[in-house]
Amino acid sequence: MEKPYSVDDYLSKHLKYSDVLIHLRKILLNTPLQETIKWGMPTYTFENKNLIGVGAFKNHVSIWFFQGALLKDSYKLLANVQKGKTKAMRQIRFQQVSEINENIISEYVYETLDNLKNGLVVKPQKNTKPIVIPNELANALKSKKELEKCFYELTLGKQREYSEYISTAKRDLTKLSRLKKITPLILEKKGLHDKYKNC
Repeated sequence: MEKPYSVDDYLSKHLKYSDVLIHLRKILLNTPLQETIKWGMPTYTFENKNLIGVGAFKNHVSIWFFQGALLKDSYKLLANVQKGKTKAMRQIRFQQVSEINENIISEYVYETLDNLKNGLVVKPQKNTKPIVIPNELANALKSKKELEKCFYELTLGKQREYSEYISTAKRDLTKLSRLKKITPLILEKKGLHDKYKNC
């Protein structure tokens, strides 16, 4: 699907849940948050800090609180859908407008704003595990000196991203396909996910 260029465009592409999306949008626009599109979905910010995202999926709509782990969650609505992986983000899922309580969502939004103003933030933990470079990438680095030079000039985090991207593929063919895809990015000294970071 083509990336939306505005929230209205996003809504027009997700008709199945447009009523849920419109209702959440109305609640969020009645707060001090600013609306934008980031990562291809409606995102709500305050003083250029990403605080909340809304997205439609096959079977539900989610509202994400990017620092949701800091919320009291008095109503026990927030879920961590990637336990052990996601530290800060929490979400609430909806399938219909009747499931949305405007007062509760607003309460969570204002608590999020208070946390931001008070400097509360879940800081990402640095991964201190050694980087394991998969054979496919190691062989490519050995045979192409320019690629090797560029790879080792990347930050450890970017080296890890590339290594994990290759090693998580199950099939050898997929690993080689991924290697082909990332080679020009490494030569440009870009990270695997850099194109999403300035959206």
